[in-house]
Amino acid sequence: MNNFRNELLQEMQYRNYSPRTIKTYLSCYNKLSEYYGECPGNVSIEKVKSYLQYCVTKKDYSVSTVNQTISVVKILHEGILQRKWDPLILSRPRREKRLPVVLSREEIQKILEVTVNIKHKSILMLTYSSGLRIGEVINLKITDIDSNRMQVRITRGKGNKDRYTILAASTLAVLRHYYSCYKPKFWLFEGYMCKQYSRSSIQKIFKRSCKKAQLKKDVYFHCLRHSFATHMLEQGVSIQVLQHLLGHSSPRTTCLYLHVQQYSLDKVTSPIDYPIEKV
Repeated sequence: MNNFRNELLQEMQYRNYSPRTIKTYLSCYNKLSEYYGECPGNVSIEKVKSYLQYCVTKKDYSVSTVNQTISVVKILHEGILQRKWDPLILSRPRREKRLPVVLSREEIQKILEVTVNIKHKSILMLTYSSGLRIGEVINLKITDIDSNRMQVRITRGKGNKDRYTILAASTLAVLRHYYSCYKPKFWLFEGYMCKQYSRSSIQKIFKRSCKKAQLKKDVYFHCLRHSFATHMLEQGVSIQVLQHLLGHSSPRTTCLYLHVQQYSLDKVTSPIDYPIEKV
């Protein structure tokens, strides 16, 4: 069983999966192994389907977790067992189409005002003003802040893609204050013993600030990125530019924010008020 697990690990490393994806997939592999007491590579597709039904109906696993388990089985069949994979034999569940939770500019301002600690404020401010994911914030190095070009370099973002996004002048001023106070050595935001800040610590910072700001919405850290994207669209930034800033592979993903942006209704004219051109 361990041999299959090691081969799965090697296959994912060969495919250049991110460490976080590898950790998640190995967890899915372990759970499936424990459920049947044997290597998932020896488990029939019918048994995998039965396990996935158990995950959905009994364990209330998310669509994302179910899809990750299917991906693990697919890698085992294709990459290790050298079997032809037919995606129709193990259909993926349809994702729920939920609109992102977006904070208003006023709510963002309240969050920043109540965040007194300069390191915490720098993290929240940079995340919102540059549209970053939590993993991208954690992986930022000091050298990724380009104050000459007013850009932030994102290395190995989601999908192992590099990109540049914008650096706000107000954010740079706060970052400089933070740097003078904390003097980080390598990572832009360092925790204990100069190690990277943890996800849980950053999420706690955000939750604590939202509570202080007395927000009523059910928010999570990724809301800062959602808010950045929505506010950029409301400012008139094109989908193509926003797609690049966010690092989306497809414009369809970026278009999700069209559904939550606030249009200025006083600038929208009903078609009945447009004159009919006579031919």
